[in-house]
Amino acid sequence: MPCPKRKHSQMRRDMRRANWKITLPSAGKCPQCGASKMPHIICPSCGFYNGELVIPRKEKTKSEETK
Repeated sequence: MPCPKRKHSQMRRDMRRANWKITLPSAGKCPQCGASKMPHIICPSCGFYNGELVIPRKEKTKSEETK
């Protein structure tokens, strides 16, 4: 396997590694409830996606609240 003839400088090494940073995933507001949500994902707080109710929220009855 070939070996490099000269040592690469720290600047050249650091330029190669400059794009390894971690970025946070983008988040937007839900148009229905205003909660923070990821794009192209069903809203976890209201269950809407693209203006349609996909997952209906379960309403708690009085018997479930006392348990």
